[in-house]
Amino acid sequence: MTAFPEFMKIKKVFRITTVPISLNGLFKGQLKMLNEHFELVGVSSPGPALEEAHQREGIRVIALPMKRRISPVKDFISLVRMVLLFLKERPDMIHSYTPKAGMVSMLAGWIAGVPVRMHTFTGLVFPTATGLKQKILIWTDRLTCACATHINPEGNGVKQDLIRYHITKKPLKIIANGNVNGIDLDYFQRTPEVIQAAEAFRKEDAFTFCFVGRMVRDKGVNELISAFVLLQKKYKQVRLILVGPFERELDPLTDETEKQIFHHPAIEFVDLQRDVRPFLAASDALILPSYREGFPNVVLQGGAMGLPCIVSDINGCNEIIEQGKNGVIIEPQNEMALYQAMEDFLLFPEKVKAMAQNCRKMVIDRFDQKKLWAALLDEYRTLLNEK
Repeated sequence: MTAFPEFMKIKKVFRITTVPISLNGLFKGQLKMLNEHFELVGVSSPGPALEEAHQREGIRVIALPMKRRISPVKDFISLVRMVLLFLKERPDMIHSYTPKAGMVSMLAGWIAGVPVRMHTFTGLVFPTATGLKQKILIWTDRLTCACATHINPEGNGVKQDLIRYHITKKPLKIIANGNVNGIDLDYFQRTPEVIQAAEAFRKEDAFTFCFVGRMVRDKGVNELISAFVLLQKKYKQVRLILVGPFERELDPLTDETEKQIFHHPAIEFVDLQRDVRPFLAASDALILPSYREGFPNVVLQGGAMGLPCIVSDINGCNEIIEQGKNGVIIEPQNEMALYQAMEDFLLFPEKVKAMAQNCRKMVIDRFDQKKLWAALLDEYRTLLNEK
């Protein structure tokens, strides 16, 4: 890391997300680490998760309402509030995540003259959108990039999409090997306590698939449930654990899918969980048939817990999974391809076992949290020193 004199003024850095669950959930430990080197301030919409981040990470937090959906009037109000906040606080650097926080804070930072303005693209929405919505999303991402001084794609797939859609001509830098926080390898492992907690969900005579994520269309849950129901008719000793919340207003599932989730005897829905490790430890494989991702944490978490994964051939997923080595990559939005991959996991247990033996080592080699934190801290110091 770059060394800096002790007499240098402590820099004020704002970390900004649209909703507090992102600020609280994505950066556990990282915010506390950065606060040891800078005056770190978390900014997000109000909510219990914002206070939780304050308590756990020991950082100052500021509630500023922002809407995830496009809302011109409310977005303008958020912009004005953000400009006033920056003029009052005078941060040396702002670093935003998530689309709406990026657009609002980068534009506000440009207006207020914040010296260092970094935005991290964790997942792009516009590649899977169509028509007018896609044009609006592309325009907002171009605006975000135009106002940012530094742009950080979370992975190579996101980087290539930013180039392919001509979002910006500015340099695009991936920090370390990608991902926003890396994996805490001490936490995500099969400790005796985790294995004991998993016993409540484990069935020794069944092959268990696990899905961790939001119960929404874009995560491929409709295809997952349809493929699983078809599979279970043929193979009775197969189970599916679903870990995550519904978002019925933003991205609802079909009525039939939701009915199966709550009533199918081989599907166990456990909703949002603070600790996903017992459910991963109780499973034989992870599934993420998502339509789009930036760099999915759950695939890294599953890998650290020794679970081979079935993923869609999309950004992030195809940067973590190597075909046949630590999992299987399938075509997105393809129910039959998903069915076939799940059936192969049942029919060829030796292949699944071989992939499982590779999973944790591949995560350790590329996504150790300590390495990413060191790279991020060095990047902050370099950018702030330049300014």
